[in-house]
Amino acid sequence: MFDYRSMFDLTGKKALVVGAGRGIGEAGAHALAAFGAIVFCADADAEAAESTAEEARSQGWKAEAVELDMLDPESVRAAAERVGTPDVLVSTPSINVRKPLLKYTDEEFDRVVDLNLKGTFRLVREFGPEMVGRGSGSIIAFSSIRAQVVEPGQGVYAATKSGTVQMLRALAAELGPRGVRVNTIAPGVVETPLTAQIKEDPDWWNSYARKSILGRWARPHEMAGMIVYLASDASSYVTGAFMLVDGGWTAADGRFTPPL
Repeated sequence: MFDYRSMFDLTGKKALVVGAGRGIGEAGAHALAAFGAIVFCADADAEAAESTAEEARSQGWKAEAVELDMLDPESVRAAAERVGTPDVLVSTPSINVRKPLLKYTDEEFDRVVDLNLKGTFRLVREFGPEMVGRGSGSIIAFSSIRAQVVEPGQGVYAATKSGTVQMLRALAAELGPRGVRVNTIAPGVVETPLTAQIKEDPDWWNSYARKSILGRWARPHEMAGMIVYLASDASSYVTGAFMLVDGGWTAADGRFTPPL
């Protein structure tokens, strides 16, 4: 009989989590470590990366901190030299400039695209070939519900998140025959530094909470289950997928409840 209990076991697997200094990346790094992975907690903020790794080690898990700036190809290469070939690569960082599309400057456009889309590209370009050479691996990048549904002020951000999905679907098609799986995760609204601006406006915050079927925001650790799933053998037949973790945001209209 198949050993179902081992499906989520990551013992001895090497995982690189980029953006591990805070938010979803921090939660994902801790979750992977809790399931036995040797986790490299990478972040442009070296102190934040070390804090995440130190907290993991305090639990008896295996973790190291790595300084990695997705905006800098040399930084990505230096991290690759230190880490080697991971079994699991997770990319979480994103930024957004919330303003009407017609008021965007070239600099703002480039800033959002360079991190959200090109930064992810830099990671998979650097770490993907060695995974292919080994014949195994799981690449996980974070998209968003904004890849499917948008609102005013989200034009460029949404474009990068949709672009991430399509770029990684193409990568899944290219690397699948070589044993490497590639998937994206699409959160709904999550309490992270990226959404701090919304939290400061009660009306904005509460309207987002009401939009989801569950009637609340997600917390970073609620994204960790999907990360562990896609990193593990439990998802051995999953690739090219767009995994929604949005509390039902995209499943229901939510603008009006009919008097049934």
